[in-house]
Amino acid sequence: MHLLLGCDPLGYAPLRDAIANYLSTSRGVKCTGGQIAIVSGVQEALDLSARVLLNPGDRVCMENPGYTGARMVFDAVGARVSAVRLDGEGMKVRGDLLRGSRLIYITPGHQFPVGTTMSLSRRLQLLESARKSGTLIFEDDYDSEYRYSGPPIPALQGFDRNGLVIFAGSFSKVLFPSLRLGYLVISPDLTEFFAAAISLTTRHAPVLEQAVLCDFITEGHFGRHLRRMREVYAERLSVLLESAREKLAGLLEISEIEAGLQTVGWLREGIDGESATKAASARGVEVFPLSRYSHGRVAREGLQLGFAAVDAREIRRGIQELATALKGELNAS
Repeated sequence: MHLLLGCDPLGYAPLRDAIANYLSTSRGVKCTGGQIAIVSGVQEALDLSARVLLNPGDRVCMENPGYTGARMVFDAVGARVSAVRLDGEGMKVRGDLLRGSRLIYITPGHQFPVGTTMSLSRRLQLLESARKSGTLIFEDDYDSEYRYSGPPIPALQGFDRNGLVIFAGSFSKVLFPSLRLGYLVISPDLTEFFAAAISLTTRHAPVLEQAVLCDFITEGHFGRHLRRMREVYAERLSVLLESAREKLAGLLEISEIEAGLQTVGWLREGIDGESATKAASARGVEVFPLSRYSHGRVAREGLQLGFAAVDAREIRRGIQELATALKGELNAS
């Protein structure tokens, strides 16, 4: 009966404790259940953080190309967004990058949409720059549970010694999309402000769903689910890479990512991303051009390709159709 009475604005306490334990063991996050807010997903976490932390005119840095949903949130509160380019180690961290910035939004575990995993040295460099400037960091860990190669890299938050990193994740991608539950890890000195903001809007996330998810985690089902699906997705990624080497050579160079549910393919010079997307769609293949995630002109044309929700047979078919579409675009250029 107690589940029918509601809960604290930050969420159902047993679930918050379960998530804190999970994040500590699997992602190296340093937190207690008291630092966790249960939200509907990363998008709500972004909106909540922006309203609590930002004033109109505040400067926010984010990756370019990057997640457009984050940019729209920052634009909505009147922030000034600075787009920062990437390289093979992630966001380029210059000495003056954070000067005058209130917040930096980043996806270090699996950069969206390119797929790069931010190097350890770059993470430490970013944290040191944030410490010197007093800039807060929003770490979006949207699908880093699925890692396929190399040793696990702890979350950026786990290296933070100054309480500057806000860490967010979601169960929608690792379980199913209609489960609108995620989490936000915040420093102790900010919890009362986030709790007040939640109490004025959603009041709290649905308690029954929180209780069921709590049992799912504490009884070990969540860990088994992740291990099983990691094997499935790793096999599908392998099929994608193998098929691409056979069918897309000279047309699209697929990045061999370390984690996540999608990757990027770099188009041969002379093929336009938007045109390639339309040609692929006409053949029943869904891809997205990197230009849709970029602020300004893209440095290199590419396509984002998802693989996790597609079985091996359909991946092979999709690669064949994509190859046909790209050959048509190349011949037409």
